[in-house]
Amino acid sequence: MEPRRQRTTSHALPGTPAGGGRAVLSDGQRALLRERLGFLNDATMAIGASLDPEKTAWGLADALVPTLADFAAVHLVDTLRLPHRLEVGPPEPAAPSSRSLWQTSVTHDGHSRWRSLTPVDDTWTPGPDHPVYQAMAGGRPVVSSVDAGTAAVLDDGAGRDLVGCSLLVIPLMVRGRKLGAAVLARHPHRSGFDETDVLTARQLTAQASLGVDNGYLYQARASVGDSLQHSMLPTLPSRLSSVDIAYRYVSSSHTAQVGGDWFDAIPLPGSRVALVVGDVMGHGLRSAAVMGQFRTAVQTLAAMDLPPDHVLRHLDDLAHQLGDGYLATCLYAVYDPVIHRCTIASAGHVPPVLLRGDGTTEILRPPTGAPIGLGGVAFESFEFSVADGDVLVLCTDGLVETRGRDVESGLEELRAHLTDPARSLDEQCQTLLQALGTSEQEDDVALLLARLRGIPSRDFAQWMLQPRPTTPALARRLLRTTLTEWGLSSLVDLVELLATEVITNAVRYASRPIDLRLLRTDILLCEVTDDDQHRPVLRQASTTDEGGRGLQLVSHLSRRWGASAKTTGKVVWFEVDLPPDAPRAEKD
Repeated sequence: MEPRRQRTTSHALPGTPAGGGRAVLSDGQRALLRERLGFLNDATMAIGASLDPEKTAWGLADALVPTLADFAAVHLVDTLRLPHRLEVGPPEPAAPSSRSLWQTSVTHDGHSRWRSLTPVDDTWTPGPDHPVYQAMAGGRPVVSSVDAGTAAVLDDGAGRDLVGCSLLVIPLMVRGRKLGAAVLARHPHRSGFDETDVLTARQLTAQASLGVDNGYLYQARASVGDSLQHSMLPTLPSRLSSVDIAYRYVSSSHTAQVGGDWFDAIPLPGSRVALVVGDVMGHGLRSAAVMGQFRTAVQTLAAMDLPPDHVLRHLDDLAHQLGDGYLATCLYAVYDPVIHRCTIASAGHVPPVLLRGDGTTEILRPPTGAPIGLGGVAFESFEFSVADGDVLVLCTDGLVETRGRDVESGLEELRAHLTDPARSLDEQCQTLLQALGTSEQEDDVALLLARLRGIPSRDFAQWMLQPRPTTPALARRLLRTTLTEWGLSSLVDLVELLATEVITNAVRYASRPIDLRLLRTDILLCEVTDDDQHRPVLRQASTTDEGGRGLQLVSHLSRRWGASAKTTGKVVWFEVDLPPDAPRAEKD
């Protein structure tokens, strides 16, 4: 049997005897070796200093000139350029002939001949005779001395200045994918690229290829995560029924720009508003996804008009249904402009700050429950009085807590920059971010400011009516009298018609007194509350139906209408625009 052949490879250092043995290096060889190793170390550090593909390409080009080449250019496939990076994952493999390349970086010694190697447009497609095409197609370096034919290919027939130059083209490849190519060139008076030069360049381009690919994946994931999170965050109007709103969201510069902070302002029946700020623990896509689920759940629970502590209780139950490890802090506040009071419940969240109309500030201290997801902890509501013009400030811990500052110190600093309640809320937001923000911010920041606007007693009317057949007629008389007193006689017929339809349904199903409310703000709001749990549903009534047309009238003739569940029943409401010349609600 023929003996098995064994492959042997010899890597002899300069000065190593041909027959083996201990290497003997001259001083010059040692200096050359140290110089080459130092160059590789510095170049590797420069190439791997960034997770941005473009910066990585510049690091490679800058490292190659002047030590290894007089000219260096890096061309990446065009799909690596923004906005293509929004795709998840690397670009799909394609034939070199169909690849558009993006000239990402160019470095040279300033000689005019290198203009021939620099495309006029930064995006170009190499032809089959081009060395870049050949290197990418074959997946191996192309080394040549530029003759007249090659010079013509490099510069469309006008590259005479390149004749005699040494050219080295190395494909950028990683995990079997071709990401582009690096082009190196030397002046004619320099020696051509030898085997050591090619090995050195291949080592550096391999490092750059890995950096470009990792940077692409990182930025694609960050872009997707950032888009996912911002799509889940609300775009709030600057003015709701009883509050003025301003808000800011700032991603941490030390993360993948995606986290679990959220905020919201949710209109409730009776011109009330729910203000919410929360923070899912952790960072990344998982936290952003959980944040989206919690925010949706809070909106659903708010529509049920539950007390703040009940909202947090249900949110905690949801966290347990989602699985272990879903932890979040949350602050849920409800502002009632009729009684000028706020009710707040906290699940381990940063306490809010109240800026009073006289310029004084107060850190509100609601009972601090455990974070959402721990389970088995009771949540309690905290109620306090407010006045028109007071500003309620809600934030996440990213604003007030840093590595060198605890939450309490951060809250005191926040108070120090809340001094003028009349200042615009946008300016207040900007001031707080500038004053408390740091270059070492490690957490996302959500900031929500709400200026509270109560409804004066003269713009509010309320009646408790028994569910009797005569109640709709009584309600019409009460509404007519009130609207006339408010100078809104032109709305009497419309409001009477719509209110009659809603009250008639309430009388039919209610077993306890019906609550009728009329509020005048920028619009006219009418609410009817009863103890029946079944909310009315708008449907298309046919010509033979005896009922079902009342809600159609309400839907077509009102500005907006809706029905909300309450723990003791439901509330049906509708809004009507005030006439242009109508008297407006005034502040006390």
